[in-house]
Amino acid sequence: MRLTNQVAWITGAGSGIGEATARRFAAEGARLALTDVNPDGIERVAKDLGPDVFTAVADVTNRDQVQAAVKGITDKFGRLDILIANAGLAKDGLALKMSEANWDLVVDVSLKGTFLCCQAAMRPMITQKSGRIVTTASIASLGNPGQANYSAAKAGIIGLTKTLALELANWNITVNCVAPGAVDTPMLQALKEEIRQGMLQAIPLKRFAQPSEIAAAHLFFCSEDAAYVSGQILFVDGGLSTGI
Repeated sequence: MRLTNQVAWITGAGSGIGEATARRFAAEGARLALTDVNPDGIERVAKDLGPDVFTAVADVTNRDQVQAAVKGITDKFGRLDILIANAGLAKDGLALKMSEANWDLVVDVSLKGTFLCCQAAMRPMITQKSGRIVTTASIASLGNPGQANYSAAKAGIIGLTKTLALELANWNITVNCVAPGAVDTPMLQALKEEIRQGMLQAIPLKRFAQPSEIAAAHLFFCSEDAAYVSGQILFVDGGLSTGI
């Protein structure tokens, strides 16, 4: 097993990619800390993964809740080795008509939330002089009509990732980013069928990713195989970003 006894904090762990990553990391021997704004989701996932899983309801845009979650994790396990900063949401709309509230919500959850979680996680990692941080961008970081807020937030996460990789290298902390394409999650399933089919036709591999395939990328960045990899952005998108 590739993550034996590693303490891994996964945000947005109540469904989709976060849930898949939790399940994959558990199979690889990790000790899990799961947070989400949805208590039912993380309790359901944790119930399947054993009695030693730490769970907390936490809004990643709330510094106090984020810091309380990290304190709970380190109180329980004594350390924190991995952060998968996965929490995010989308509120789509053309820029001309986008409300300020929808701009703020998406940027706050995706970009500010990622920053707050990274900031809280790096403190115990600096003390340990080791750690793995993996952020979550998107193919939308390259630009996507109707997603000015989401695209801007995800592009910001790429800049944040590269900066943190430089700042934290002295403490043997790597910081990398997974940028998924279209993934078969509840967010994708909520789209109209004609939109889904249009997305599918644009993907060279002609299928959507499964959440487990994004979890595999998370595992690579957190394993010893990636010990010399930092500041990198891995697009897991079926070839969609090729040539862009």
